[in-house]
Amino acid sequence: MARRSVSTMNILGLVLMIVGAGLAIWGYQLSGSVGSQITQAVTGAHTDRVMTYYIMGAASLVVGIYLSVKK
Repeated sequence: MARRSVSTMNILGLVLMIVGAGLAIWGYQLSGSVGSQITQAVTGAHTDRVMTYYIMGAASLVVGIYLSVKK
């Protein structure tokens, strides 16, 4: 039974890493949009939407790595 939960956690960790990387890439692509670049030029910061994708991507990636490495 313990062996099954370990493999389930590894699969969940892998899925979270993929989702996290996807969200970070999506945020990067959004940062290149015209509207985001105008906002960044005026305010000097990324839009809230881009930052949300970056933060959620990073958090998901870190949790996924933790679940995959944890024994």
